[in-house]
Amino acid sequence: MFKQIQQFLSTVGLLSLPRPIDTPLWRDTLAQYLFLSELPIPEQQQLRQLASEFLGDKEFAGANGLLVTDAIAVSIAAQACLPVLHLGLDYYADFKGIVIHPGAMLARREAVDAAGVHHRYSQALAGEAMQGGPITLSWQDASPSSEKTAHGSNVVIHEFVHKIDMSDGSANGCPPLATRAAYTQWHQLMHTAYERFRGQLAISQRFGQPAPWLDAYGATSPAEFFAVTSEAYFVNRVQFVAEFADLALLFDAFYKPVKA
Repeated sequence: MFKQIQQFLSTVGLLSLPRPIDTPLWRDTLAQYLFLSELPIPEQQQLRQLASEFLGDKEFAGANGLLVTDAIAVSIAAQACLPVLHLGLDYYADFKGIVIHPGAMLARREAVDAAGVHHRYSQALAGEAMQGGPITLSWQDASPSSEKTAHGSNVVIHEFVHKIDMSDGSANGCPPLATRAAYTQWHQLMHTAYERFRGQLAISQRFGQPAPWLDAYGATSPAEFFAVTSEAYFVNRVQFVAEFADLALLFDAFYKPVKA
């Protein structure tokens, strides 16, 4: 009976997988993402369990004709659960839906310029996280790509880190922390790294020097810098440590807290 229900959900583009994740499917998922396959075996096992719980809690919907297969759902779940591997799924408690598009989405935007003129435009997005609402993803951008990994990019981790950031009520580039001292350290280190990165990017753009390794979108705001640096931290740690040694230690303390 469950298999028939699962087939029906796949047909309409809405999929929820049973638990646990099948071993062949899990192995295929790890093999497609180097940063997952390089995790220590105990962490791979922990990630598999967490991803199974995630799949049991969330609802996947395909948009624009995309059918959400088991492979797609498990792939998204594994990547989404990596940032909360040592934190737990409570950071993702404010939403149920994950909408997956075949490619980039066009979002309507409005802005007011310095002269007070209103502008309406469309923006192509690879993903978006909404406060208290669903996450939308482009499968074209979320599917395996070694080139993206080499450049420290991962749209799934990016959007789910936004959810972590939003879990205290606002997306400001700082997740919930335990102490005032932790907040002070976070803001100091992140602000210094953010301004340094923006300066490097400005010099690159103005004088034609090589662009920084990190995605330029990180210079948009502190919230985007947190998301962009986090995706780089998880998918290409070696390069991230070389570029942002202080942030690597800061992220270690947050994403991998020592249990009391």
